[in-house]
Amino acid sequence: MPYHLGMTSALLTSSVAALPMLRDGSLPWAPHLAARGAHLTQVLQGLDPAVIGAEVAAEAKRRLEALLAGVNRYRDHPYVRDLPDPPVIWQEGATRLLDYGAADPLGFTPGDDGLRGDGRIALFVPSLVNRHYVMDLSRRRSLMRWLMVRGFRPLLVDWGVPTGTELNLSIEDYVARRLGAMIAHASDLAGAPVPVVGYCMGGLLTIAGVQLARERVARMALMATPWDFAAGDTAERRLIRVLGRSILKTVEQTGSMPVDMLQILFVATDPAMVPRKFRDFAALDPESDAARDFVALEDWLNDGVPLAGPVARTVVHDWYGTNKPAEGCWEVAGEIIDPGVLAPMPVLVAVPERDRIVPPPTAAALAGVLPDARLIRPAAGHIGMMVGSRSAKELWEPLAHWLCEEPAPAARRRRRSPPRK
Repeated sequence: MPYHLGMTSALLTSSVAALPMLRDGSLPWAPHLAARGAHLTQVLQGLDPAVIGAEVAAEAKRRLEALLAGVNRYRDHPYVRDLPDPPVIWQEGATRLLDYGAADPLGFTPGDDGLRGDGRIALFVPSLVNRHYVMDLSRRRSLMRWLMVRGFRPLLVDWGVPTGTELNLSIEDYVARRLGAMIAHASDLAGAPVPVVGYCMGGLLTIAGVQLARERVARMALMATPWDFAAGDTAERRLIRVLGRSILKTVEQTGSMPVDMLQILFVATDPAMVPRKFRDFAALDPESDAARDFVALEDWLNDGVPLAGPVARTVVHDWYGTNKPAEGCWEVAGEIIDPGVLAPMPVLVAVPERDRIVPPPTAAALAGVLPDARLIRPAAGHIGMMVGSRSAKELWEPLAHWLCEEPAPAARRRRRSPPRK
């Protein structure tokens, strides 16, 4: 929170400091804002600089006060997540596999969408940098319980928080050992290959895990999953390139990538997001569902997980730095990870249109690597796709219908063998 407040103060005071440059036309603008900037420069020519400066300063003060009001309301809000964990059916270290097949529905109802899961097992793989319960966020927003009341048996990976010796775990440890064991366990429970669904960074782990255990997997869904980290040249990637050595130095000294460092990188994708969302929250009725939804999501966002040192080095250097996945150089357990070798496995790729964390070009690149994949584009952001007010229509229902589909006849082409070292 001190970082957010400091960043907001800097943004607001910079607005006052930039006024002279705006007046003389020397203020640099992003290309898409250049025309509006030129218009503002023209408008300012006929106005008293002292009056404009006072008005901008007053507006900055008003926005900072609104941010502080929103933060205080958030801190004082009585909402506390009270969802009970479902049974744990597999565990290694801090990593658990949660079985929602018999979870408490907590008010979720089957609905009239015609979905009948018939006990189908599906394995869900979240990111390593955030807690698993984004898929079981609250009594109003839970993909897991929504699927469960429709007859599915969702299994959710909880990677846990690495401590002690687990800070030495690598991507290979998480994928080849732990995810591979969970895929095998799910397949044994089902008595057949199972669907595996990955979200965000969990989608990258899913691609690698499915390739290593492809005989155990029936189909694969990838939701907001980055693949080509160079696509769009995102602000996050530019920042990691600039700070890469400093980040890795911190990882070397601490053994992990701290939660606060991860939060800073996420905020860098949209520095105005934090003040904007807390100002909006300050205007809500604290007793409203919208206010409770905000607190539930904000609590999850602030419940981050540090990355184990070797994992952090892979993310910073191999993914964001040298773009090894898209370049065909990312190797796990002796195999180059190439989604194309999974054909003709049915694949669903969900690319949210308003994603700032994994910009659409970064994730849509998978459609080029998997030309037979079904591509959907939810009208939502990275997290809103999963827990927003329209999540059921935009993502949950298309995903559930896809999980219910019978497999199409195998394509008449041979599966490529992945290269080995």
